[in-house]
Amino acid sequence: MRTMEQIRQARVITAIKTPYNDAGEICLKTFDELVERQIAAGVEGIVVGGTTGEGQLMNWEEHLMLIAHSVSSFSQRLVIIGNTGSNNTREAIKATEYGFATGMHAALQINPYYGRTSQAGLLEHFNRVLDIGPAFIYNVPGRTGQDLTPDFIANIASHKHFIGMKECGGNERIAQYELDGIACWSGNDDEAHDACHEHGAHGVISVTSNLIPELFCSLMAKPQPELNKQLVPLMNWLFCEPNPIAINTALAMTGAVKPVFRLPYVPLSNAQQKQGLELLTSVATEHLVGDVTPAIIKENDVKLV
Repeated sequence: MRTMEQIRQARVITAIKTPYNDAGEICLKTFDELVERQIAAGVEGIVVGGTTGEGQLMNWEEHLMLIAHSVSSFSQRLVIIGNTGSNNTREAIKATEYGFATGMHAALQINPYYGRTSQAGLLEHFNRVLDIGPAFIYNVPGRTGQDLTPDFIANIASHKHFIGMKECGGNERIAQYELDGIACWSGNDDEAHDACHEHGAHGVISVTSNLIPELFCSLMAKPQPELNKQLVPLMNWLFCEPNPIAINTALAMTGAVKPVFRLPYVPLSNAQQKQGLELLTSVATEHLVGDVTPAIIKENDVKLV
């Protein structure tokens, strides 16, 4: 078990990639290798089955298995955050209960998407899932179509299980939350350096740290504006298409994972990969996750499952 304050001390949290074998099933061996590299780099937590980890493409059996496996293998060395949120409150409750039963330290809870609800409905939804155990609330209007405003968050911020926000609404909002005593983790990699060092953010929940964990941890440890400037083009490329398309492609380009893509995700185009290749080769090989020199993925090697 970890206390709320111990969880809040995690500065760099990776939204960990879920790798697949040739049949398109979750490859636990590769998953463990990816997580071990994160630990070695100094990452303090992982989100399991988040958007980057393609929880949206898993059935609940797979999703909860991966959370349980992460707890069993890594909970002594990392904060394990299970993405057990859903746009269906009953499903979110069920998944969150199972996640805590297997030992996860915290949940990541998102507001209902697509079938959006009222402010009163949002309040009821979050209170129900927060009652189960510690949770980060994730605000990403670009995916949900609905902004969780500071006025709304004020209604749940005093809940005993509210850890804080994963916030994609920009650094001004993060700064205000932190001034109000609400812990925030940046959800935007390209803003995370300034969020932490200029706006008081507790940390970042990152996609880019899948690929360059040592450099990203270094970036969050102390102000390094020049390093940040050098890495922003790579961060931007990793979001040239909706996440996780580019991080999936990048990790296949470096040999960290097999080029197996669960539909509807497909690799970046050759032109996009060429752009990324220039950025990847500008990073020292030892800083990249993977065991080969970065290269464009051979079309015949790609499997869409």
